[in-house]
Amino acid sequence: MVPLMINDIKTNMIIILKEETGQTHVLQWINKIFASQDDFQLEPIVVDLSGEETDRDKVCEILPNDGTLIIDLTWSGNEEAEKVAVETGIPYVKIDVSISPSLLLLDKFLEYRNSTDVTLIFDNPNKVDEALYFWIDTTLLRMVISENLDKTSANRLKSIRPIPNNFAILATTSNMEELFETAVEENLVTLPERWNLLFLDFQQKEFNRELVRNLPINLLYIEEEICCKFLKTEQCECPHDFNLQENFLVLATDLVKRVLHTMVSDDVELTTNLSCDSRYNEDARSKFYTLLQQEVDLEPLIYKENFGLYVNIEGTIEANSEKVAEYNYKTGVTVVDGKQIKPITAFYRIGITHALPWSYKETDSSGKSYWTGYCVDFTEELAKIMGFRYEFVEPKKGTFGKKRNGVWNGVIGDLATGETDLAITALIMTADREEVIDYVAPYFEQTGITIVMRKPVRKTSLFKFMTVLKLEVWLSIVGALIITGFMVWFLDKYSPYSARNNKKAYPYPCREFTLKESFWFALTSFTPQGGGEAPKALSGRTLVAAYWLFVVLMLATFTANLAAFLTVERMQTPVQSLEQLAKQSRINYTVVKDSDTHQYFINMKHAEDTLYRMWKELTLNASTDDTQYRVWDYPIREQYGHILLAINDSNPVTTAAEGFRIVNEHTDADFAFIHDSSEIKYEISRNCNLTEVGEVFAERPYAVAVQQGSHLQDEISKTILNLQKDRFFEQLQGKYWNHTAKGGCASTDDNEGITLESLGGVFIATLFGLALAMITLVGEVLYYRRKGKVGSSDAKKSKPGAGGDNWKQTNLVPITLVDKDKQPITFGTEFKPVTRNRDLSELGQIRLYPRSRNRITQVTDK
Repeated sequence: MVPLMINDIKTNMIIILKEETGQTHVLQWINKIFASQDDFQLEPIVVDLSGEETDRDKVCEILPNDGTLIIDLTWSGNEEAEKVAVETGIPYVKIDVSISPSLLLLDKFLEYRNSTDVTLIFDNPNKVDEALYFWIDTTLLRMVISENLDKTSANRLKSIRPIPNNFAILATTSNMEELFETAVEENLVTLPERWNLLFLDFQQKEFNRELVRNLPINLLYIEEEICCKFLKTEQCECPHDFNLQENFLVLATDLVKRVLHTMVSDDVELTTNLSCDSRYNEDARSKFYTLLQQEVDLEPLIYKENFGLYVNIEGTIEANSEKVAEYNYKTGVTVVDGKQIKPITAFYRIGITHALPWSYKETDSSGKSYWTGYCVDFTEELAKIMGFRYEFVEPKKGTFGKKRNGVWNGVIGDLATGETDLAITALIMTADREEVIDYVAPYFEQTGITIVMRKPVRKTSLFKFMTVLKLEVWLSIVGALIITGFMVWFLDKYSPYSARNNKKAYPYPCREFTLKESFWFALTSFTPQGGGEAPKALSGRTLVAAYWLFVVLMLATFTANLAAFLTVERMQTPVQSLEQLAKQSRINYTVVKDSDTHQYFINMKHAEDTLYRMWKELTLNASTDDTQYRVWDYPIREQYGHILLAINDSNPVTTAAEGFRIVNEHTDADFAFIHDSSEIKYEISRNCNLTEVGEVFAERPYAVAVQQGSHLQDEISKTILNLQKDRFFEQLQGKYWNHTAKGGCASTDDNEGITLESLGGVFIATLFGLALAMITLVGEVLYYRRKGKVGSSDAKKSKPGAGGDNWKQTNLVPITLVDKDKQPITFGTEFKPVTRNRDLSELGQIRLYPRSRNRITQVTDK
């Protein structure tokens, strides 16, 4: 650093200036100020200070040159110079000629909004040092400074993690528009409420406010009234070349000179020939500060703090083209009546990846994709309660995260490197992940691995009941019916003891087993009504008894097989657990390659191998008692090795969607997909063809992940517990695993009975019989009518005429009556005398049995 020492030749007063990087213009101001002074003849003396402990020696070296006052014009003040002044008892004054008034306005505004950090963007790199020295003593925890704004610096600013709470552009009005437009073009202004435009001049009225219309961007500037006060005019337009720091330096040095003039006028002894090893007049030092305070109280543009003099500005904070707050040194930030300054809303980048139904992308009508799912709804509720904004960040490499060469990728990698602030997705809690991140309380307890298969497609047939028995059985039944009908007719015709051939034994009317009647008897014997009257002969009855036994057995067999057949048809899946799946070989199964499920089977297979190796070493160890382990078989099942081998043979799929597609294509239910249970349940709720097999195994919880040591951990945990009390997660579960949506699916419930498709053939057969009966009825009617016409024509031919005996030609039916003595009495076409008289009253009951035409009808007496 290059300090400046100015020696008052007349009063032996010395002033020390320290010129640092970027303070060349301050030296020019000093030369200009003291060159035009009349009361004091000052000669500047340059001292090179480095800001280290050697500065004390340099100050002490220059003090004996009759200096009596140190004025410090550095940005932050030189501690060594201040210590020398305090120890020697000479006055020390720091005059602030930096842009700190504008920085203080910004600092107090950010403090009012509870901000913790800020990113500063300058139009002039020379102002960066001023800002650095100012913000060293502020309460902000983090500050990022950009000396300019272009595409390269914009990309660096966008990559800052975590995202700063505030962005501020510090520039003159002429440069502000260009910088802000660049920020918009580079997509930096994604959170406009965090952006602040700080004007370093008094020309803010010329700023094009259309650039920030409808955006919650804050404009901060010093009132133009301050410029007018410096220019000592009530109404003015501040010139474009007005420099606040230079004018303040003129005002402050004039104030100091007035104090020194007063001290000289009051004959206050000013110390000269100073030395750092001695202490001098304390009264003069006290008198100086007393007079300095009096002068400051009279000057509204200056305020004093400790040993420093600062500009007392009045600032304005504007939002949406309206004044929302004011600022001054004494009152700080004051909100205008009717206005409000909202605190900074927290913003977090949340890691997410595809996992149905937890988080997945959909496309709206405009073709724009967006995230949705269980975790998205959970995040929205979390943001509403905790009051933060967010954006979802999908990892550039990987999905959930895997460790490669000691480095994590995916969601875990982004969280560990600070690319994201937290992760809300289907993230499983594991010990290796907790080495680089922290988990909060689980939000979903019951998830694991399960199996999904296709429901077997039922091969429906209207005549399915016919498939219960093989074709040869049906043909055998038909053959048995035909043979039995023929044998019944044969035995009834030729047996001497049949009703047909033994009229004496069966005088009453009996069933006549013609060939047609015999076949009808054999057919109706299969019905619950039975075949009707059986043959009278013993041989016929023996045949019928054997046939009835055959019918009973066949009906029982058909009924039992039909029930079993339909029951087996309604079975949903051929396996019911992972163990059954592992034991069979007909059904193939697979997993998603390199998924958590795939890794589970790999780990379990390794565990089985390790246990087997340990058991083998134990049994073959000569130092142990091998009789304790002498068994015929290995005591631990090795199913996971077989499962992993079968999975590899079936080729693991690349995505879960592919696995579900393959399962759906296997209509014979000969393919299974082993995957995350929550995703399987979600897919089943949307696909009527799928069904879950067995119980969930390898259960583990899902939880929100945060950065290690994050302050969000406790707050998120408390919020999750409150949501659990409010049954919020149960509502989400009902939304995304809603099985009521399957109401439109075809019912496959076993309790709902046999469908019409399986037994429709029975009704068709009945309808066929009905149709055949109607056709037969039509034939009978036509036949009857035709027969009736023939009979009527014959009757007309035989009708008696007026003069002939045609009445005798009429076909008369003779009748034979039998009396009690079994003597026949015949009524015929003519009367004949009888040997004895008979009284018709002596006859018994008379029955007439119709016979064919021209035959006698028999009447019997019971």
